[in-house]
Amino acid sequence: MQKTTETTLEINLDALGHNYQYLRSKLKKDTKLLAVVKAFGYGSDSVTVAQELAVLGADYFAVAYSGEGEQLRDAGVETPILALHPLPTNFKNIVHRCLEPSIYSMKMLREFVAFAETEQQQNYPIHLKFNTGLNRLGFIGSEISEILNILEDTNSVKVLSIFSHLAASEDEEERQFTEKQLKSFSEISEELLKRLTYKPLLHTLNTSGVLNFPEAQYDMVRCGIGLYGFGNSVSENKNLKPVATLKTVISQIHQLAPGDTLGYNRAFKVETPKTTATLPIGHADGISRAYGNGVGWVTINGQKAPIQGNVCMDMIMVDVTGIACEEGDEVIVFGNTSTAENLSNAVHSIPYELLTAISQRIKRVVCRK
Repeated sequence: MQKTTETTLEINLDALGHNYQYLRSKLKKDTKLLAVVKAFGYGSDSVTVAQELAVLGADYFAVAYSGEGEQLRDAGVETPILALHPLPTNFKNIVHRCLEPSIYSMKMLREFVAFAETEQQQNYPIHLKFNTGLNRLGFIGSEISEILNILEDTNSVKVLSIFSHLAASEDEEERQFTEKQLKSFSEISEELLKRLTYKPLLHTLNTSGVLNFPEAQYDMVRCGIGLYGFGNSVSENKNLKPVATLKTVISQIHQLAPGDTLGYNRAFKVETPKTTATLPIGHADGISRAYGNGVGWVTINGQKAPIQGNVCMDMIMVDVTGIACEEGDEVIVFGNTSTAENLSNAVHSIPYELLTAISQRIKRVVCRK
């Protein structure tokens, strides 16, 4: 890669391929892999990621909302796409762009069946989501009979998959709860399969589920954060490679004397001579104010430079005292060594939040290395 001259998010497709193959290695030969590319591909670039994963052999994609799926279709992605949180106002776009909705409530099932019939659809693929303990979205087991009655009364839709979502598959202390969820899903799917005249795909494992509960693969797994380089544990992180590296540059260097203050609200007061560098990235780019005042850091020429003062909308200031650097030098916000997980841990957050917060105004650069 050329030297960074502006704030840039590098998307490493070789790292993506490595992670995909690693997760595939954990699956049985016939288990399908659904790649989750919602939220701009976890903050990277959903189109670039989906196109690469399609070449690698991903069987399915998942997005949160229909607009994300439409963007993939506009880019020529033909792989089946599951819309995890469709809204009735988008049913027309969903059908016309060949997206497959997750149906999670009786109200939504009735509304989508009615819409599909109006559109004269035959066996339009839908996915039934069941709540087994996350308590976010999903049917409950007592609704199975009513669901089947509706399905048996129409040929406008066909259930392509039955699925649920694990609440704490990464947490060993919650293993008993996860096993309870898996048992519940098994009972629900068995009851549905008794009356359906065909067999939908079954899936409930996310990245941590794949790594910690391989016996529950069923027909398909859904991998999100693992594809982007994080396994939700120190041991598994070693087997994965971060896909995104956030870089910026030094805009200006200042020499501060005792008594000087730095940034808004004079949050940082200088007690001993300091050298600071101003960087063109701020909370409008996804670097939360929580990282200010020594909580967060960047890496400059291999050395850690703490963020000092309050994070500004478009800039942060870092302490480079004792670090050999010049204006224009490259700065690593997070990447392979100092990762998004390391940085997010500093504010008691998770890499998901930091990655998906990266602003779309930041330039994306695709690389292989």
